[in-house]
Amino acid sequence: MSSSLAPMLQYFFTEHLVSHKQVSPRTIVAYRDSFRLLLQFLKKRTGKQPASLCVDDLDAPAILDFLESLEQQRANQVCSRNARLTAIRSFFHVVALRDPASTGVASRVLAVPRKRTDKRLVGYLTREEINAVLAAPDQSTWIGRRDYALLLTMYNSGARLSEMTGMQRGQVKFDSTTYLQLHGKGRKERVVPLWAKTGRVLRTWFRELEIKGTEVAFPSLRGTPLSSDGLNYILQQAVRHAADASCPNLLTKRVTPHLIRHTCAMHLLQAGVDMAVIALWLGHESIETTHIYVEADLATKKRALERIAPANSSVRRFKADDTLLAFLASL
Repeated sequence: MSSSLAPMLQYFFTEHLVSHKQVSPRTIVAYRDSFRLLLQFLKKRTGKQPASLCVDDLDAPAILDFLESLEQQRANQVCSRNARLTAIRSFFHVVALRDPASTGVASRVLAVPRKRTDKRLVGYLTREEINAVLAAPDQSTWIGRRDYALLLTMYNSGARLSEMTGMQRGQVKFDSTTYLQLHGKGRKERVVPLWAKTGRVLRTWFRELEIKGTEVAFPSLRGTPLSSDGLNYILQQAVRHAADASCPNLLTKRVTPHLIRHTCAMHLLQAGVDMAVIALWLGHESIETTHIYVEADLATKKRALERIAPANSSVRRFKADDTLLAFLASL
């Protein structure tokens, strides 16, 4: 007889993710939303209430149908589909360990492959474009000064959207070198230096915030942290003003908070900063993640091309000086 799903799922969220793996709250929310969608799908498919479902109801054919429904009915992208599958597979790793009777179901679900996607070149803004965006806020108003300080810090630091909305004044350290302490993805902390100009802007801006008595670095008018939508709205307003004023080619680009992060990384690369330093700057777990910027930067490829010897120059060919090497060369 198949095991009940409810106690297994409760153990997965309350003990495995929280106590054993100590995942971040954002991961728990993402996994929770994945299972909400899955349980609602299975309720329509089987006619059972979620609390009455068994592990067998989540066999591979049901999971595949669910993933297809995400793309076809909810118009999700492949990356969203794969993220939902990651949550489901994480759960079935636990099922395989704790419920021997469900090993077959778990094996079949764990064999469901991630769907491959087209790999696109990363987008970014030119220096002219980002300068136009930074010049857009009206700094004669409180909101304009906040928006300017926010956008400048986001570009300077390459911070993620969640890092910007949750930033506190105390994370900025004013010393001989002003720097920013970020609490990023996967509970990793990193320190990012700030330009002298950014330091001056933030020091002046924080003096205004002291009057309001809020520790939030970039608060709403109510003194509360900005929402993700609120920060994106600020960016879109700046982009529209910049496009109307001096940089119409911004209208052809989809500018998001994450694109500003890409812009920071690309400009660091173009300035000659080492890839390992950029990976630390952005908080990447692996330097391989940072290679997307090399792939997209035409200037870096052009410099590499210029180092190649001209076609009419003689190039010394390798000659094997060993019988084994000579044999391999003859193959």
